[in-house]
Amino acid sequence: MRFRRGDRTAAGKLMELCYPELRRMAAARMKSERTEHTWQPTALVNELYLELVKVRNLEGGTGVDEQEKGAFLGLAGYMMRRLLLHHARPVSSKVEKVELQEEPPSAKSGMEALGDVEKALSRLSAIDPKFRTVVEMRVFEGHTTDEIALRIGCSSRTVATYWSTAKRWLQTEWAGGREA
Repeated sequence: MRFRRGDRTAAGKLMELCYPELRRMAAARMKSERTEHTWQPTALVNELYLELVKVRNLEGGTGVDEQEKGAFLGLAGYMMRRLLLHHARPVSSKVEKVELQEEPPSAKSGMEALGDVEKALSRLSAIDPKFRTVVEMRVFEGHTTDEIALRIGCSSRTVATYWSTAKRWLQTEWAGGREA
């Protein structure tokens, strides 16, 4: 695959071929963003393209088209999440900080909450990396159980088990008051 060797025209063709899927992924990811977010799904896909053309070289793939596409979409989903995190950082530094008289004891800033989520996902990944993968693909990328099963190479029932276990673990993690 020419994209893996850093060919910029191949990155453009790959984006063109996968655009509908990338646009769907971006729309699903944007649903969980704040309502006043300055990006739209199309802008996220455009930012993704700008990051992809910077790719110099990736390790060789299997050559099987469906697996290559799945690997590319997985990379794209990961990069979208990182782009949104990066985009959110400067916003918090530009906001004028005003001290409140009475702040609820459990209130956390957006960045603190994102950090808590990342820490919880890292601990979940230490239990089993597939748990984190399933959570990210379902929550952040908006994939269905069948799509996730195809991408990670297991049955839909296994994905449902991973999702159920991960969801229960995360609920216990946050309900128990343990700081994520």
